[in-house]
Amino acid sequence: MTPRAILIGAPGAGKTTVGGFLAGDLGCAFADSDQLVEGAHGASVADIFVEEGEALFRLWEQSAIAQAIKEFDGVLALGGGAVMNPDTEREITKSRASVIWLEVKSSVAFRRAGLSAPRPLLVGNVRANLVGLLETRTPVYERLATHRIDANTMEPEQLARHIAEQLRSDES
Repeated sequence: MTPRAILIGAPGAGKTTVGGFLAGDLGCAFADSDQLVEGAHGASVADIFVEEGEALFRLWEQSAIAQAIKEFDGVLALGGGAVMNPDTEREITKSRASVIWLEVKSSVAFRRAGLSAPRPLLVGNVRANLVGLLETRTPVYERLATHRIDANTMEPEQLARHIAEQLRSDES
């Protein structure tokens, strides 16, 4: 068993929102790696970062993603930094799942993520931190992506329909 699609991208790219719509369009379940970690450990990602530290969060995240890749056949959205773990990158590659990179410009990601939900790695100078994260993560997103989707201007429902059409086309 493998996920029907794995969504990757920067904070603010819309992975969770688009993933929910995509799962609906495809008639399958949706899971988000942050929510899997929160459910398994009874705390928010922000609280885990503060109380346990990023290293332990990343270990829990990697474990949740590895389990989901083996046991989940729906749409799986990953936290923006999850792909930076070499074990997670290997699991994704080995899965042969469709990997959808929701690509956004830093200005769009900043507008969407900068002042919204708590994002532990975007504290302080949010714009500079986000630009730095994108510079580091983009090569990994590019390497893993089987589909590169411009997520800068389309609404989440439109993006989901577009991705669903591409996935159906791949299957035919």
